[in-house]
Amino acid sequence: MSQQEPVEETFISHLVELRDRLVKASIGIVVMTALIGFGIGPSKIYDLIAAPMIAAMPAGSKMIATSVISPFLVPMKVTLLFGFILSLPWVLYQMWAFVAPGLYAHEKKLVAPLVIASSALFMAGVAFCYFLVFGKVFAFINQVSPTSIAVMPDIENYLDFVMSMCLAFGCAFEVPVVVVVLVRMGLVSVAKLREWRGYVIVAAFVIAAIVTPPDIVSQFSLAIPMWLLFEIGVILSPMFVKATTAPEEKAD
Repeated sequence: MSQQEPVEETFISHLVELRDRLVKASIGIVVMTALIGFGIGPSKIYDLIAAPMIAAMPAGSKMIATSVISPFLVPMKVTLLFGFILSLPWVLYQMWAFVAPGLYAHEKKLVAPLVIASSALFMAGVAFCYFLVFGKVFAFINQVSPTSIAVMPDIENYLDFVMSMCLAFGCAFEVPVVVVVLVRMGLVSVAKLREWRGYVIVAAFVIAAIVTPPDIVSQFSLAIPMWLLFEIGVILSPMFVKATTAPEEKAD
């Protein structure tokens, strides 16, 4: 009984700590969302998101709203999305702070750079999608559209498309982190990854074909960066493993 009580107390304390970290992460998202919501405004934020599509459409064209509450609800969703992306470093820090007490010193050296790299790479993927991919994809779609069709995207459908594309590119840009973690945990060697290079390239194009629209522009825009980021992960993995290896591991 005396042994069971400390175990239960430890479990409960971990649950309390997890709850506190989740609350802090949620507060960070809410605060960031409120700052950009009141500072910039949901309408201007949506106009920013819609800019690549509007630029590719004929002059004077606008999007449409097929629901009564869409003009209010959709900009609010976009603001929340922006708030989450901008608060991502804080959210990942809370995750790191939760697991950090149970890590050794050399393991903490592993987690902290990964948190920073994950945040930076996810934002880089979203920025790459917005600034480089959207303009080319929308221009291509409008060029191949029949002249008998008036392109008037619905704002809700457009938001769903933008969110799915940004999520796809944000996750795809995490490839170097995945490669580094796999090598550091000893699940796969750098030599084996180099042997698998051909399969990785094929997998990158298959994934791009699944998660992007059925046009060659967006598929190549996702597949090629995934392949290049895989190569970067292979190059950085040995250096990262060396920097985060404990002294006793080196002795072994």
